[in-house]
Amino acid sequence: MRIIDLIIKKKRGGVLSKEEIDFFISGYVSEDIPDYQVSSLLMAIYFQGMNKQETTDLTMAMVNSGDKIDLSSINGIKVDKHSTGGVADTATLIVGPLVAAAGGMVAKMSGRGLGHTGGTLDKLESIPGLNISQTMERFAEIVNTCGVSVVGQTGNLVPADKKLYALRDVTGTVDNVSLISGSVMSKKLASGSDKIVLDVKTGSGAFMKDVEGAVELAKMMVDIGTLSGKETVALVTDMNQPLGNAVGNALEVIEAIEILGGKHEGDLKTVSCALASKMLILGGIFSSEAEAMAKINEVINNGEALNRFGQMIEMQGGNSEVINNTGLLAAADSIIEVKAEKDGYIQSMNTENMGMVALLLGAGRTKKTDVVDPAVGYWLKKRIGDSVSKGDVLADFYVNDKKNLEESISLFKNSVIIGNNQGKKIDLIYDTIS
Repeated sequence: MRIIDLIIKKKRGGVLSKEEIDFFISGYVSEDIPDYQVSSLLMAIYFQGMNKQETTDLTMAMVNSGDKIDLSSINGIKVDKHSTGGVADTATLIVGPLVAAAGGMVAKMSGRGLGHTGGTLDKLESIPGLNISQTMERFAEIVNTCGVSVVGQTGNLVPADKKLYALRDVTGTVDNVSLISGSVMSKKLASGSDKIVLDVKTGSGAFMKDVEGAVELAKMMVDIGTLSGKETVALVTDMNQPLGNAVGNALEVIEAIEILGGKHEGDLKTVSCALASKMLILGGIFSSEAEAMAKINEVINNGEALNRFGQMIEMQGGNSEVINNTGLLAAADSIIEVKAEKDGYIQSMNTENMGMVALLLGAGRTKKTDVVDPAVGYWLKKRIGDSVSKGDVLADFYVNDKKNLEESISLFKNSVIIGNNQGKKIDLIYDTIS
């Protein structure tokens, strides 16, 4: 078998066999196939596409390229959750404790963020003492004890995806449904959970800008999960404005604590509860949305959801007192009010640029070696559809280093569009794919 034959076959619209895909992935990981030939094959795939079976075979070849996590020592049905990403998407910190408090089991491996704010691990590391690096034995012990643990991925989990993604990033082949699906689902399938719930974002702050594209991506990933023997459900949700009000690592932890403690409503809570409900149903804890949502509301109101978050923090070496005193988290030197310059309604937001605002403030990283400042970011005071008067506070900026402050404020103001009409209400959950 030769890689050049696979390139020509796919260039002409042919369907690659499982054996051919296995050959391509194993040869690339072992460095027997060079970057320039893989780049050519990726471009052929980009233009010709892959069918469901090809995409599933690609995903499984990537899964088999490295470690596979064995979660059999953890009791019950383990349900994983994955978001395709967006601004102020703090759902993992809320969903995990909610599911655990309602009787489910969440053993989650997360990554770090490249972009506007840190990833889930960076948010957790803003909690004093919390350690995201745990042995598999300790990971299992934490989940068996309190129902939830979120840790870092192992070093050799899906190495094919690491190599392929780096190459796609510099060859213009990132935005292909099959390649995206394979990247996401290979990590989920290798992580060992029994079932999977996906949150596929769409809108100005999402990778998939239109609903149709997001639905196509969701269907492909659900198909991969199903063909791989793992029941998978996807929600297609909105990212035309930041999901939560807090944008920045410690700030997002504060918002998660407020939601788990029943002190905060809004879009982030709504989406988190919807995801938790799906996870509880897939996990066999409840048979209907009504039952699951009733239990979710109960564990928020009686304090059990917040207590589970505290238990997880403590078992991972962190100071669990943060759930009662968020002042223990890193605090910025100054808080600056950013105000509206005219009357009207918030009509829309450029959410991608609003993520860049947080990056300018120091809340994210553009390369892996960048240091994230856990204290900085901003807290939205207005959302799409809200009326504003000139001088109203649109957001509080939490600032340490002021070198990019003027640029970040200018970008924020240009990203929040104020007009005379209230505009159409945005749907929060567009579709459910199962």
